[in-house]
Amino acid sequence: MREDRNSNAKAMKGKMDPERRQSLIQQGKALKESLAQLEDELESLQDSLQHEGQLLPNLAHPSVPVGGEEAAIEVASVGEQRTFDFDIRDHLQLGQELDCIDFDTAAEVSGSKFVYLKRAAALLELALVNYAMQKVVSKGFVPMMTPDLVRESVLEKCGFQPRGTETQVYSVQDSPLCLTGTAEVPLGAMYMDQILAEEQLPIKMAGFGHCFRTEAGAGGSASRGLYRVHQFSKVEMFVVCTPQQSEALLEDLADLEKEIFSELGLHFKILDMPSGDLGAPAYRKYDIEAWMPGAQRYGEISSASNCTDYQSRRLNIRYRPNATDAADAAPANGSKQKAKKVPTEFVHTLNATACAVPRMIVAILENFQQADGSVVIPEALQPYMGNMSVITAP
Repeated sequence: MREDRNSNAKAMKGKMDPERRQSLIQQGKALKESLAQLEDELESLQDSLQHEGQLLPNLAHPSVPVGGEEAAIEVASVGEQRTFDFDIRDHLQLGQELDCIDFDTAAEVSGSKFVYLKRAAALLELALVNYAMQKVVSKGFVPMMTPDLVRESVLEKCGFQPRGTETQVYSVQDSPLCLTGTAEVPLGAMYMDQILAEEQLPIKMAGFGHCFRTEAGAGGSASRGLYRVHQFSKVEMFVVCTPQQSEALLEDLADLEKEIFSELGLHFKILDMPSGDLGAPAYRKYDIEAWMPGAQRYGEISSASNCTDYQSRRLNIRYRPNATDAADAAPANGSKQKAKKVPTEFVHTLNATACAVPRMIVAILENFQQADGSVVIPEALQPYMGNMSVITAP
């Protein structure tokens, strides 16, 4: 119908008798009205298709263990649990005694699960962010400061559910915008509706953003304090690549996370997560859990996921593979022949957390506490804290 409309517009050019022109005008109006109706119907159908597509999770890697969280496979363990010859304090007690974590005031100002970080804890957040960003940039990632608000449709295309009783997303009333729960979302949308050249891939980005989560359904002692809050800061890595590159890049991301947490002196384990814990977008996911002495348990501090083409299909991110030698070669008879464009394919996307600040603070305070209540700052962070080496009470 668009072709008919264009033909009608071309036919209007030039001289013609009034009756013929009037007939074309009437045809043009009818085509315009019909096309507008069809475009509305198409938009509605596309919205319905998008909704139905969101109900389907990604496929899982053949090596992914089947089952719930208990079926996770430990693929590596780094360091050892520290032994203490004094009574261990948890991060809440340490934060109160060091006067650097204040949940009570935040509860009066914003509500439960919000926090003021002050003094050394505020400096520790900035140090962690700067250390993590410098580390990933040295590995070829482009640093980004991302929007904290995105369109609801973008969240949906990235595999998140902004509506429903169990949603983790804060929506802005009377607005199509939502607060992001991770910089993965605005980073992924950077290339929405684009066709990339194969030479551009892989694209590696690292975004600093504020994360907002309702934490609906979360509770219990495992969620106390900084471990689960409504607002926090995070450095997130995001990769756009070809399908042939994604599995190797997942291993690279996990290795980089391992390097970061090893340099910070933490004891942690890397888990190959089972099918029941992948979430909708992930094809394969590694979680990193650090030992947290105050809680006497391991707690998740990071993850790395290969989402294959799950997000790119919804975000419509494609790339055009390089033409083969055969396609570029001239015919045997020597005649010139224009090479045909290679069909586009969907890219693969991956994401990984370089530093989720609150849980890193939990791990650092609890693992590096001393008998007198002070906390030794990991050596890798000291240059980012004015060469402060120990956190003491003011």
